[in-house]
Amino acid sequence: MNVHADTMFHSTPASAWKPQHLTSGDVKYATWIAFFAWVFAVYDFILFGTLLPVMGSHYTWSEAEQAGIATWVAVGGAVVAFAIGPVVDRIGRRGGIMLTIGGAALCSLLTAVCAGMGKGALIGVRSVAGLGYAEEGVNATYLTEIYAASDDPKLIKRRGFIYSLVQSGWPVGALIAAGLTAVLLPSIGWQGCFVFAAVPAFVIAVLARKLKESPQFQVHLRIAQLRRAGQDSEARSLAREYHIDYDEHAKAGVAAAFRGAALRPTVVLSLAILLNWSAIQVFSVLGTSVIVSVHHLSFENSLWILVLSNLVGFIGYLFHGWLGDRIGRRNTVALGWMCGGLAFAAMLQAPSELVPVVALYSLGLFFLTGPYSAMLFFMGESFPTSIRATGGAIVHAMGPVGAILAGLGITSVLGTGGQWHSAALWFGALPCFLSGVVMWAARHVEPTSVK
Repeated sequence: MNVHADTMFHSTPASAWKPQHLTSGDVKYATWIAFFAWVFAVYDFILFGTLLPVMGSHYTWSEAEQAGIATWVAVGGAVVAFAIGPVVDRIGRRGGIMLTIGGAALCSLLTAVCAGMGKGALIGVRSVAGLGYAEEGVNATYLTEIYAASDDPKLIKRRGFIYSLVQSGWPVGALIAAGLTAVLLPSIGWQGCFVFAAVPAFVIAVLARKLKESPQFQVHLRIAQLRRAGQDSEARSLAREYHIDYDEHAKAGVAAAFRGAALRPTVVLSLAILLNWSAIQVFSVLGTSVIVSVHHLSFENSLWILVLSNLVGFIGYLFHGWLGDRIGRRNTVALGWMCGGLAFAAMLQAPSELVPVVALYSLGLFFLTGPYSAMLFFMGESFPTSIRATGGAIVHAMGPVGAILAGLGITSVLGTGGQWHSAALWFGALPCFLSGVVMWAARHVEPTSVK
């Protein structure tokens, strides 16, 4: 148990204990911190993929070697994303946000130093930088809990849309990465871009110290504390007061996500995320490589294409968050990802002219990244309280696994003389479409039924 949690429980009689109350100001502050934490975690994450061709040119790495590096980084990121769930269940949601964004900042700083030490050192640092990706899952768990605890009727009705504002940090972070790279790269070089990215992330990690822990996690820790102290009757009484299944709470763990009603969302959502992250790896992380290689546009033009398309992606987040509150988040995600796959396939086949490439690539990102504003919230709606963080971590960790499979496929195609066009079609556009098809197998959750 962390020190912050201990101060909440110290010398408090079991019968009188109550979790800290969250004011509307606390919820607003948490929303803003979560948004900026995600923005700068994505900034670092996308920055690596954006600058990989420049780094490859600097160190004379071939396209296949660059794809191989991206693949091994994804392997390390998958391990980190899976491991962060149990850690956050121990140190709390507040501590989890501080850990993930602070770790991403440190790794951004180290990237500028370790790349010159060889590919192994770079892969090691960028693997730990997977904390930035893991921050997304911590955000989703934390905000799902504090929004559910709110008594603001406006927030309850529009929580999916409000969460989409936080999740829109993805295109905002990608936009900052592309825009600042275009401006700063000529003057400070790629190493300076990574150093510059670390500063705001460190600031957000410090500001996160003022966050309050979610009431649900406070109750979780209190029940566990009473159980360890042998006060079983008090623990059961507290569980009843807060409508928690005491026996389910005691059995919560990784295995619980693979039995009973939790099995279906675990399997379906994991497969959907795995397939979709293959498309993320191709069209978002390695988007500059695809644009430069398939349509033979300059690296500078490809950066500005990313800037414009991520502006459209930002609108996509807000649209899908709004739509999810109305037709259900499963339906929203399924339709969006299927449309995204079709848009990217059309982009690959389009003539190599700036206007059609920008239009179709932007439309693809609108339907690829936008639905995540509904998807992350849907993950919280799909699992019971006792395993929400665990189930979410398992599903979320499938993202890097999908990136790994995409990286292996791309490396194989390029290494055997194939072209980026074929690699992007089979490991980007097609998996994006299939991820939407798989989502129809998930259990539909009526937004108004989640309290």
